[in-house]
Amino acid sequence: MKNPALVIPEAMTAIQALIGAAHKSDLSPKLLSLVHLRVSQINGCSFCVDTGTHHARKLGETEARISTVAAWRHAPYFSEAERAALALAEAVTRLADKSDPVPDELWNAAAKHYQERELAALLLYVAVTNVFNRLNVPIGEPAVGAWKAA
Repeated sequence: MKNPALVIPEAMTAIQALIGAAHKSDLSPKLLSLVHLRVSQINGCSFCVDTGTHHARKLGETEARISTVAAWRHAPYFSEAERAALALAEAVTRLADKSDPVPDELWNAAAKHYQERELAALLLYVAVTNVFNRLNVPIGEPAVGAWKAA
């Protein structure tokens, strides 16, 4: 089947509105692209990993950071603020894995670096990435370089 957000165009409109809202924050597009990539890696969405990697490159993200975002805890390329955002993104993506998936310590680490509006945008971006992943994975949307046409 085609992507459900393409079958029901109103859904794509709503998803794009969420993406647009997140991008209107002060968060850098590079950070959002790394968050998108990491969440998509966790969820095994090959389409989003493929397009996310391409998008990060277009934004000028380095190959070292793109290739190590899956292991960001052990890579020297990420700032403390980026690490806090990636930790929050992972926790929010894996809500069912722990009884307290976003403990105060994790939340406070993110809040140390980001204002409320930025945290809201980060959560929206994680949520919308999870939406895309949960639409693409069940239909087996492949990583086929669809971005090449864009």
